[in-house]
Amino acid sequence: MNPAAQTRSHKAQKVIERLHKKLNRQMALSLAGCVHCGLCTNSCHYVLANPGDPTYAPAYKADQIRKIFKRHIDWTGRVFPWWVKAKSIFTDEELEELKDIAFGKCTNCRRCTINCPMGVDFATVNRMTRGLLVSVGIMPEGVAVVSKDQWEIGNQMGVLKEEYLDTLQWMDEELQEELGLSHSLIPIDKKGARIMYTINPREVKYDPRTIADAAKIFTLAGEDWTMPSEGWDMTNFGLFSGDDDLGGTVAKRVYDKAEELGVQKVVISECGHGYRSTRCEGPNWAGKDIGFEMESSVLTMLRYIREGKIRVDKSRNNVPVTFHDSCNNARSCGLYEEPRELLQLVCTEFREMYPNRAENYCCTGGGGAMSMSEYTPRRLKSAKIKADQLRATGAKIVVTSCHNCVDGLTDLIRHYNLGIEVKQLVNLVASALVVPEKIEVVAPRPVHSLKGFRILIVDDEPDTRTYLSTILEDAEATTLQAADGLKGIEQARKEKPDLITLDLSMPGLDGGDVFVRLREDPETAAIPICIVTGRPELRRLIYDKPHRPPEGYLDKPVSEETFLKNVRKILELGRKEPKSA
Repeated sequence: MNPAAQTRSHKAQKVIERLHKKLNRQMALSLAGCVHCGLCTNSCHYVLANPGDPTYAPAYKADQIRKIFKRHIDWTGRVFPWWVKAKSIFTDEELEELKDIAFGKCTNCRRCTINCPMGVDFATVNRMTRGLLVSVGIMPEGVAVVSKDQWEIGNQMGVLKEEYLDTLQWMDEELQEELGLSHSLIPIDKKGARIMYTINPREVKYDPRTIADAAKIFTLAGEDWTMPSEGWDMTNFGLFSGDDDLGGTVAKRVYDKAEELGVQKVVISECGHGYRSTRCEGPNWAGKDIGFEMESSVLTMLRYIREGKIRVDKSRNNVPVTFHDSCNNARSCGLYEEPRELLQLVCTEFREMYPNRAENYCCTGGGGAMSMSEYTPRRLKSAKIKADQLRATGAKIVVTSCHNCVDGLTDLIRHYNLGIEVKQLVNLVASALVVPEKIEVVAPRPVHSLKGFRILIVDDEPDTRTYLSTILEDAEATTLQAADGLKGIEQARKEKPDLITLDLSMPGLDGGDVFVRLREDPETAAIPICIVTGRPELRRLIYDKPHRPPEGYLDKPVSEETFLKNVRKILELGRKEPKSA
């Protein structure tokens, strides 16, 4: 039949239309750049475990979407379709065949990418293919279920908020008993904390001890930290499904909570795709600038030991240990040496697995494969490559910094009867901890309330003074008011407030002069100042002065949330205690 005469299904038509929208330079180059040299073939664990089946070869798999690209987008396919093997797609059955390849024969591990001399990134192309299929409802059932849970419940395992908080309380009580302490060690929604710790839902549902281990490490390090009541799931199934809308929504939940709490850093527990999607991909998906740091807990734990904040005794982990590089942590994010340095510090015998680092083989559980039960036999067959790697080390424990890898490795170890235990770095660090006789913990403090703090509002507009004082008094602060600059200076000298909010445009003595006098007066020089102004062009009145800049700056109109967030941040950074407490 003449292809032009074929009827195209609605879903096939939508896939072709969306392909034009999803292409970017990286994907276009990868689709056009393959020269079919075959160097990628033996890099794939599916190929190695299924010799003689060419449909597992990365180049073949990529060709299934490449032929559509060439037919509808690349000029060569429009002019010489028979030469470049360009071909369109017409039926839902063809889309199902594409699903089998995109989801069932690839874990997006990117090992073929690093072995491609042309720089073809098949994993990126495959993720795009998955996204095209998902957009028309063609995906494995498990992918649909997990995505639905993350959209509707807020985490990929459908953990309810009550279940999450109960688990934290349970781990908190156990840790208190273990360390002989009598107050909460897992703070929740602590505003102004230095660190917000985010986790994989698997930790709540199947492995809560990793939460307790992390809390123990934070506690002994004297860290000022918190866990959020919402926005705690740093995993992101949008990375696996190719759904950028889901990816952006999930990542934004974490970012918004971090901003709400006013933390300086988000620490991401050991999860390869969670680290990659939250720290590396999420800001692009969410279209959001991030004003705080993000790091893997591996780096956090390593820094604690280096800086002497925690002490460890490696003899407590006295069995042969090997390390599995998570594809997303290693190949995609470059975390190669830090996990190994940490292992050398907390265990007595580390045995390297070969190949390793960028060349390590996938655990076979990546790319969301653990949720796709229809492909389990295929996945476990391909896992023989990883099983052979593990067996050759003779190790009793395999350590990995990824929860997907924990499940993937546990599955294949059981299937191939390897008798190896799977652990994460947080488990080994916690078991190696030397607990001091006296534990100094960051004392709990009221973080929602400003009770005891006195704040002076200097502004000539009565409505502004009333608005700001109402916000502060609702947060239990005591407010003082001054309607002009001279009265503001007088009040500051007399009352010595904890903070001054200062307008720049006032009759008589303007805010710039008030700022200079406050900074030059020894009695008021140390008082933090937050500029709140409707005239941003007057910033020069303060920032051009040879004085310490203000501790905060806000343009009017200012929202209640933004105002309180900045006030709390200034008081926290200044490590101020309320004068009237």
